[in-house]
Amino acid sequence: MAQPAALTTPVDAVVARMRALDADLPARDGVAVFNRVYLAVTEEVGRRLTAGEFPDPRAASTLDVRFAERYLAAVDAAAADRRPPACWRPLFQLRRHPGVRPLQFALAGVNAHIGHDLALAVVDTCRALGCEPADLEDEFDRVGELLGTLEERVREELMPGPDLLQLADPLTHLLGAWSLERARDAAWAAARALWALRHCSGVVEEFAERLDAAVGFAGRMLLTPLPG
Repeated sequence: MAQPAALTTPVDAVVARMRALDADLPARDGVAVFNRVYLAVTEEVGRRLTAGEFPDPRAASTLDVRFAERYLAAVDAAAADRRPPACWRPLFQLRRHPGVRPLQFALAGVNAHIGHDLALAVVDTCRALGCEPADLEDEFDRVGELLGTLEERVREELMPGPDLLQLADPLTHLLGAWSLERARDAAWAAARALWALRHCSGVVEEFAERLDAAVGFAGRMLLTPLPG
């Protein structure tokens, strides 16, 4: 039996987890829909790291891995019948709802991951590397550019074609009501705020909880069942 290829970067470990999820989950499962688009982006991050395309590969790798681990921790929590963060709960609760379209599942996953997890991943990375958010801004922007392809993939792969225009109307509205660029900008502002408040334990915990709840509320709206 052929041996699996050795992991060569920390990103490979999270890519392996996502590939395993892709193989195990039914294709129509809402988590699987998000996982597929996120897997492709994470694979591209790994490819660019291997090619030396990041000025600070250690910072970029740490940020990408800490970011992905928050999504995978939510998956593990749901699998163990524990409560994932509020931002992820709508997706896990409605992942098999027949009235929710694949496009909505993808948007809800992107909303949770960018709107909540990204800010906390920046803070995680600063703690791991002993740096400030400002030191990660270049890596944040470069990883953010790759994350922008999530929205492109959602549109290209999951948007109904012109022959389904009547069905596409509410989906088009959802796409217009949510912006990855705005969510990414908000994540950077939230990361800076969380870092500035890091020594005020009660305040920073409340801030993080409110962020989680607000992103979860938006996710619930994105997953509103639509007529067939």
